[in-house]
Amino acid sequence: MTPELGHFALALALPVALVQSIVPLIGAHRRDAALMAVAGPAALAQMLLIGTSFAVLTQAFIASDFSVMNVYQNSHTAKPLLYKISGVWGNHEGSLLLWVSILAVFGAAVAAFGAGLPDRLKARALAVQGLIGAGFLAFILFTSNPFLRIDPAPVQGMGLNPLLQDPGLAFHPPMLYLGYVGFSMAFSFAVAALLEGRVDAAWARWVRPWTLAAWSFLTVGIGLGSWWAYYELGWGGWWFWDPVENASFIPWLTGTALLHSAIVVEKREALKSWTILLAIVTFSLSLLGTFLVRSGILTSVHAFAADPTRGVFVLMLLALAVGGSLTLYAVRAPKLDPGGLFAPVSRESGLLINNLFLTTAAATVLLGTLYPLIAEALEMGKLSVGAPYFNTVFIPLMIPLVLLMGIGPMMAWKRSDLAGVMGRLKGALVAVAIVFVIALALSGVSVVDIAGAAGIALAAWLLSSSFIEWAGRVRLFRGGLSDTWRRIRSVPRASHGMTVAHMGMAILIVGVSGSSAWKQENILTMTAGDSITVAGFEVTFQGADLIQGPNYESLQGRFVAKRGGSSVSLTPERRVYDQPVQQTTEAAIHTTFWADLYVVLGDGPTAEGQYVVRAYFEPFVPFLWYGILMMGFGGVISLSDRRHRIGAPRRAPAMAKPTEA
Repeated sequence: MTPELGHFALALALPVALVQSIVPLIGAHRRDAALMAVAGPAALAQMLLIGTSFAVLTQAFIASDFSVMNVYQNSHTAKPLLYKISGVWGNHEGSLLLWVSILAVFGAAVAAFGAGLPDRLKARALAVQGLIGAGFLAFILFTSNPFLRIDPAPVQGMGLNPLLQDPGLAFHPPMLYLGYVGFSMAFSFAVAALLEGRVDAAWARWVRPWTLAAWSFLTVGIGLGSWWAYYELGWGGWWFWDPVENASFIPWLTGTALLHSAIVVEKREALKSWTILLAIVTFSLSLLGTFLVRSGILTSVHAFAADPTRGVFVLMLLALAVGGSLTLYAVRAPKLDPGGLFAPVSRESGLLINNLFLTTAAATVLLGTLYPLIAEALEMGKLSVGAPYFNTVFIPLMIPLVLLMGIGPMMAWKRSDLAGVMGRLKGALVAVAIVFVIALALSGVSVVDIAGAAGIALAAWLLSSSFIEWAGRVRLFRGGLSDTWRRIRSVPRASHGMTVAHMGMAILIVGVSGSSAWKQENILTMTAGDSITVAGFEVTFQGADLIQGPNYESLQGRFVAKRGGSSVSLTPERRVYDQPVQQTTEAAIHTTFWADLYVVLGDGPTAEGQYVVRAYFEPFVPFLWYGILMMGFGGVISLSDRRHRIGAPRRAPAMAKPTEA
């Protein structure tokens, strides 16, 4: 397949996207079934064309076709196959092609599996999806063509950034994009609902699986990025509040709020306008993340482009999408039926407060991320907003949120009895007290120890309250095993998924609290035979050897760590890649169920054969990865719920004619 085929398919996809975005909207306005029916085939055709383009670019990377500028700049014949493939999206042009490919897949999925959708809503949602696709296709074709040729073709390529030549980074961008782009479906359904002038339980049922899928992908994607930063960058940390990290975390926070708010619309037909606004804001924040990464205004190991011209194009797309949708919201939202009423103490109120904490947290992180950019634009000087700010403003918002997560699922819809709920949670309160006392007894009574113990106790609250709620739902220990199993099978999978996700959050809190409070480190200049002690481990340096890799040369240290009569070998590396010439750090990590021993080989050798060695003891860090996986798995369980597979209940006839677009 020649690159020209990929370019032609991409160019043909643009008019198809324009047809998809215009014709169905006209059909929905005129109630013309033939025009509305264009949306489905156009979405499928767009997926086929963009998929062809993506396949052509992938084949060019695999074949090392250096006549293609993108391949020349981001690949090398010596690269392993995995990194040739991941090189497709390890750059600005290819990552945008991946972005729009996933967008087309989501649109095609609605076209193929949305048979239960009302024709007008489906046509409008696919039209909005097509409009988003048209904008990004224009961006790629006019500013970021991935198929530019070089004549004559170079013999060898420049290679891929060595930091990206890692399994974690190979899968991290696709997961993030599945999350980012997945929220586009919630956005499209929200705009379609505003055009139709109707939001009801059926609408929420259609939106929830798309939101849930996007949230699950984004959760795992953020986790993969954190895991990569932990073991690849050699700094012993897993989250830096880097602006590009924040760019993915902010829509995750609002997406979590959207997921919970949609439940209220589905169950009680309340919070309709708020849910529509969250759908718009969440995808808008995903677009903002795209702008930050590709505008060149951020300096980060994660950022792709440094071309302000491209940034202006993305900023225009962002302004059109956000401005247009918010203008439509301002006009149409006041006309929406406000929905059911509920008491101040009810599950609806709990979910609303949950939303307020999440959106406030997102706003504080957004402010800290953008403030240095705003200050620089206003010539106030270069400012840096780091971990002290984020920890100070973010953590206090999360504490009441986690407390509420333990109470909310046990509250009744419309009106609840708080005293009765707290009575059922006596066991959770006892667990909190026991865990807090044990944690202090094992650690100490310094401020850091108390903070760590409080975090572990907070996790115990969420874990035990989630279990108590689930046990009450399936009547655990209140009958025979067969009766309990029958109840487990009869409970909707979405409820099981919620429990698993909440428990995953509790496990994640254990990792965050423990690793932040009780991390130990020791930095020492060592020669062969020297030892360093950290957290009871005696780590002995045995020397370093030069190792030849497939496309790099590595200085590999040899260490033996001993504790309690057992020993383990550790081999951290400093790699120097051939093309491009760049050094990376590969930490050696010995992990147990609950902690990591983390060793990094630093600068050296000196004339005396000395190396700088950094050894860290990372308690509870594995719980971060357990928690993230549990949260993602909880989302998968919820997605398998039969109600999501069979679609939404049939809409009741409208009492009045909906407002026309």
